[in-house]
Amino acid sequence: LSCPTNISLSELHLTGIPGLQHLHHWISIPFCIMYLITLAGNSILLCLIKADPSLHLPMFLFLSMLAVIDLVMSTSITPKMLSIFWFHSTAISLDACLTQMYFVHAFSVMESGLLVAMAFDRYVAICNPLRYLSILTSPVVAAIGLATLFRAVVFMSPLTFQIRHLPLCSPAVVDHSYCEHMAVLKLACGDAAFSNTYSLSVSTYVGSFDSLLIALSYLLILRAVLSLSSPQARKKAFSTCSSHLCVMALFYIPGLLSMYMESYHQELPPHVQVLLANIYLLIPPAFNPLIYGIRTKQIRDGARRAISR
Repeated sequence: LSCPTNISLSELHLTGIPGLQHLHHWISIPFCIMYLITLAGNSILLCLIKADPSLHLPMFLFLSMLAVIDLVMSTSITPKMLSIFWFHSTAISLDACLTQMYFVHAFSVMESGLLVAMAFDRYVAICNPLRYLSILTSPVVAAIGLATLFRAVVFMSPLTFQIRHLPLCSPAVVDHSYCEHMAVLKLACGDAAFSNTYSLSVSTYVGSFDSLLIALSYLLILRAVLSLSSPQARKKAFSTCSSHLCVMALFYIPGLLSMYMESYHQELPPHVQVLLANIYLLIPPAFNPLIYGIRTKQIRDGARRAISR
């Protein structure tokens, strides 16, 4: 019997969190809260930065880009996920699934690139403050933003193209809460080795290369901070660096772990892999406005000015 191809397989079904379907209503509560925090936090941040001319600095332009990426990344998966949890609405068309997959993975790569840009921004601001505005001019900031977008498109377009042209078999059930590439790839009837290897290679390259650049930036920052004479200034800088690194760890570690586990069939319950894949897409977007925004004095001052107006 010939296997049905992706021409006939026009609809897929997402299971949500495999093995924990009986807990979907409870799991939906923290997921919904995190999504609402993401929407509110990033939208307020964007409005504050747009409204206050004193915040039109490279640091806050990068922060605006991060807020937009976080809003798109969360919105590409959370509404559908909540509809699965609340209404058992598991069906998703193949085109919608591939679109979701493209947005999730492309914007993850963009977020990673932007975290590198923000680490570089902090390095210039702390280690070379007098030349900060002459190094990070508006055209340079725009070029960095476009470079992160271009890299994401170049890396992720082949991934979606490959899976679009692979024959997919029934049953059309994806054991995941969203259209994660590796989970959809399990439906392939044809040889998916190239797609599998490409996905792992890109994820490993982006995750390891970007986190190495971030670590290098923060090491140089810490070296500069340790030379500060004021203990209070050192403590503040350490606090800022540690909170930034914690959010970055929540982005990189669960994302890479879930992908490797999915690929190498590690003997872990499926719900652990799916929850890890959700953590890196849901927690950082909710915490980024708090860590990079509210903790920053200029943002707090901007919020006060906006309230007083």
